[in-house]
Amino acid sequence: MVAQCLLGRDIVLVIDSRFARGLVDLSLVTRHSSLLLIYFAASLRSLGVGLTGVILGVYVARAGFSPAVIGVVISAGLAGSAVATLLVSLRADTLGRRFTMTGLSVVSAMGGLGFALTGSLAGIVLLAFVGMLNGMGTDRGPVFSIEQAMIPQMVTAERRTLALSWYAVVTETAQALGALAAGLPLALQHWFGFDLLRAYQVTFGLYAALNLASAVPYLLLSSAIELPASPLGAQPAKATISPQSKRVITKLAALSSVDSLGGGLMTDALIAFWFFQRFGVAEAKLGAVFFAGHVLNSLSYLVAAWLAKRIGLLNTMIFTHIPSSLFLMSMPLAPSSGWAIVLLLAREALVEMDLPTRQSYTVAVVQPNERTFASGISNLTRAVARSITPSFAGLLMQRVAMGTPLVVGSGMKILYDILLFAAFRRLKPPEERDETTGPAPA
Repeated sequence: MVAQCLLGRDIVLVIDSRFARGLVDLSLVTRHSSLLLIYFAASLRSLGVGLTGVILGVYVARAGFSPAVIGVVISAGLAGSAVATLLVSLRADTLGRRFTMTGLSVVSAMGGLGFALTGSLAGIVLLAFVGMLNGMGTDRGPVFSIEQAMIPQMVTAERRTLALSWYAVVTETAQALGALAAGLPLALQHWFGFDLLRAYQVTFGLYAALNLASAVPYLLLSSAIELPASPLGAQPAKATISPQSKRVITKLAALSSVDSLGGGLMTDALIAFWFFQRFGVAEAKLGAVFFAGHVLNSLSYLVAAWLAKRIGLLNTMIFTHIPSSLFLMSMPLAPSSGWAIVLLLAREALVEMDLPTRQSYTVAVVQPNERTFASGISNLTRAVARSITPSFAGLLMQRVAMGTPLVVGSGMKILYDILLFAAFRRLKPPEERDETTGPAPA
């Protein structure tokens, strides 16, 4: 009888262990499928971002508005994104990540469609704000902030940078295809005899459809992407930010604002407008140029992940970012569009290598339950800063020289790199710390 009891206990233990392994396997499958859904949704949204990054400034110019107005419209769209990013930073985890991302996708679609259907200055500025219309050409909006916080919880610390790099590859490839579609208005005019402004309206309708479609994968996400529930199970647990993390987040946010003030002076929409005005480069060729640039961005992300393993996340961020700014600073000196394009593409091969490494560094130096807040605040300060300077860029183009924003913006980015290295050279992410040094103070 004793033997039978022991045998029964062993059978139960075997069943229990197999059941536990099954739950682990199921959890891994769920996380993997959620990761793929996030990649898919982000790719749809990024198609639209790449498209508007090229055509936004040119469309506003063709509608009869000045460079100063172009800057105001771009600023309004980025300001709307900043407000939404603030909401995400404070409330996304309690409202629910799925709910927040789905709602923001729908609002973007409605705003983009409305932007195309109005012809008044007040209308395009207001709808650019409401729809968070992105003239950057790269996706750094509120949904991006949530995805940036979710992805690390789906992989191990060792695979965090690689997962974020693949996320960047997916979004950048989609942005490249979106940029390539910048010739669509001229193609619609040629194929169907549309008035050019009507062709642009149809193109913005496509942008709205892409944003609406991106909401569908979010609805299919599992509950694993949400912040863990509180003990009572009533609401997701609120993040408690430690004093050390607050100091780190504050420093990163302050320095990020310097970088983004410079970036706002040279959004894709403004650079495309610069080519359009300076050399008369048409939309179709501009689309091809920015497509090539986004392809180089995509390739650089995987190089960044490889490089970060060898020289560290922070070093990869800084020592690829400075040369990219020098290339862009040289563009106004280019004697022809060909040389300007070469300099732009050289810049694009390096400029985005700091993206997955910065994302990985930001979430690595705080606790897991602080990641949404850290990501949101970092992106919020960037969004606010980016929304300020495009208006000044338009004025500088109109009243000083067309290339002035490129020089000033590049200089601000170099200043950011120097300050970032000075402030964080001793703070290592966990995978770069050794037992002798331990965690360095912020």
